Amino acid sequence: MSATAENGTDHPGGTSGLRRAGRRPVTSRYEIEHIALEMFSEQGFDHTTVDDVAHAAGIGRRTFFRYYASKNDVAWGAFDEQLVRMRAVLAAQSPDLPVLEGIRRAVLEFNHVDPDEQPWHRRRLRLILETPALQAHSTLRYAAWRQVVADHVAERRGEPSSGLVPQSLGHACLGVCLAAYEHWLADDGAELADLLDDVFGSLTQGWAADLG
Repeated sequence: MSATAENGTDHPGGTSGLRRAGRRPVTSRYEIEHIALEMFSEQGFDHTTVDDVAHAAGIGRRTFFRYYASKNDVAWGAFDEQLVRMRAVLAAQSPDLPVLEGIRRAVLEFNHVDPDEQPWHRRRLRLILETPALQAHSTLRYAAWRQVVADHVAERRGEPSSGLVPQSLGHACLGVCLAAYEHWLADDGAELADLLDDVFGSLTQGWAADLG
C-alpha cells in the first residue's frame, strides 16, 4: 500500500488513509493486518483510526469488526489462535521430555515466521513493544501466554498452576522471549529462532536441577 492515493478523495485520516482508485476490497485478515501495520508505521498508531484502516482496505467498519474486536487487536494478529496451538503442542509432548526442553520447542514453533512474513513480523513486534497506547492491552496478552506455560509446568509437576514454580516459569519464559524480540529488532542480521534457542539454553541451565 502506498502512503498516497491515486485519484482518491478526501478522508478524515489524511492521505495515508486513501484507497487506490479501483483497488479491490481485501479478502483476508492478513491483508488487513499488512495494510494496518504499514499505516501504523507511516502515520503512527495513535493517529490511525479504524475508519482509516477500513477505508484503505476497501471494507466497511462492520467487516473490520468481524475480524477484530478493536484496533489494538490488529497489532496482535492471530495471537489467540497461535496460543491455542502452543497449548496443544505442549499437551502432546512425551512425559519423558524435560519440561523446559518441551517449552523451548513449543516457543520456537509459536514464533516460527515464514521468510516472506518476517518484515511484517518485525513491524508487528516493534509496534507492540514500542507503542505506549498498546501496553495495557499487551499486559492481558502476556498474562494469557504466561498462563499456557504455567498450566503445562503445573501439569507436569502435579501441582496447581497458581503455584510459585509454574507462575515463575511463566514469567521467566516470557521475559527471555521479550529480550530476544528486542535484540532481534535491534539487529537486522540476527535470526529470531537462534536468539530464542540461545536464551532458552541459558534458562534451562538455571532451572534444570529443580525441574528435571
